[in-house]
Amino acid sequence: MSTVTADAPPTPSGNLPLSGVRVLELGQLIAGPFCGQLLGHFGADVIKVEPPSTGDPLRVWRELDIDGTSPWFRSLARNKKSIAIDLRKQEGREIVKQLAVRSDVIIENFKPGTLEKWGLGPQELHKENPSLIFTRVSGYGQTGPWASRPGYASVCEAESGFRFINGQPDPNTGLLSGPPIRPNISLGDSVAGLHAAFGTVLALLSKQKKASRGEQGGETVDVSIMESMLNLMEGIIPEYDRKGKVRGPSGSSVTGIVPTNAYPCLPLPSTPTSPTYIIIGANGDTLYARLMHAIGREDLIGASYAQNHHRVARQGEIEEAISAWTSQRQVEEVLTILEGAGVPVGRVVGVKEIVEGEQVKARGAVEDVEVGKDGEGWKVKMPRVFPVLEGCDTKTRWAGPDLGAHTDEILGELGLSVESIIRLREEGVIG
Repeated sequence: MSTVTADAPPTPSGNLPLSGVRVLELGQLIAGPFCGQLLGHFGADVIKVEPPSTGDPLRVWRELDIDGTSPWFRSLARNKKSIAIDLRKQEGREIVKQLAVRSDVIIENFKPGTLEKWGLGPQELHKENPSLIFTRVSGYGQTGPWASRPGYASVCEAESGFRFINGQPDPNTGLLSGPPIRPNISLGDSVAGLHAAFGTVLALLSKQKKASRGEQGGETVDVSIMESMLNLMEGIIPEYDRKGKVRGPSGSSVTGIVPTNAYPCLPLPSTPTSPTYIIIGANGDTLYARLMHAIGREDLIGASYAQNHHRVARQGEIEEAISAWTSQRQVEEVLTILEGAGVPVGRVVGVKEIVEGEQVKARGAVEDVEVGKDGEGWKVKMPRVFPVLEGCDTKTRWAGPDLGAHTDEILGELGLSVESIIRLREEGVIG
């Protein structure tokens, strides 16, 4: 459990793989900052640039804590230092340029062309730091006819085809019946952030190889939210190309794989009017036979059900048999029987069950991180950042800091005097 405060100095992270990598985060909200969170958690020294007075808008999104700051922000900005700089002012941009000269990576998720307008694009900054890596997250990429479009994840998810395959299918056409269903998270932003972190690490490896040859290794990592979602679309494009198939939504199942679905169970005594569901994934041939034995439906085993394509042709019959069995039982009974049979099965749970779950506790998958000053703060539960790396202590070192908590420290490292810092603050250049 992490108990350091939000504004504490960083604890040593020398055993982490990205230790010594300096990252300047110019992004806000989710996609760029999620990339920065991942890099920072594995040892990178991340400086987050925020506008004075307001900071990253995520600071006041959704639920707010007793200090008026979103716990979500405290989680997403963990292990970062915050410096408040007004990028609309020339002196503010000059400070950012000085920070960029000392950095290995810049992360940004502004509309393409914004950094160039401010004189902070690759063409300008590579003159001062030829090896600087630019990780750029946008809706549709830095090039192409859509490059200048606003890049909100919800729209990019739709344009990637992801929203089209999520919802209830029309029984006649197999296409969407009603509006598509949105996952209740900003999936496109997070997926783009993962791609950005992966691309940044690849660029750092490329930089090392170039350095070993005596070359300078600056390059751009161009991450599109739409393309990041497109990267998740499995066989949809090749199936359309070769077979003319347009995959539509599939409700709670998945097209062409049987059986894997959500099945109803008896309501819990504590919530007698609320439906309870179990997820069963028995689409392997052996697993399917185990499932049918477990529910007493040996009549659905044999040559006509032996392989997945046989079961797809009989999906309705199979799904009805499983639902008929689960709907007469409590969740715990279903779990006991199917786990005993070696069939993959799990509950559909909410956040309360997650934080109290034995597997989560055993793995330390949720951390208690202290926010605020010593003795005056409070703890916030946060999901640990994954993956787990053997031999690396990747626990959160400090929570997302207060706005501008490290401004004076960082400017002092740049060589600015106390008088200069006071003047810049009075003029609104810094916060």
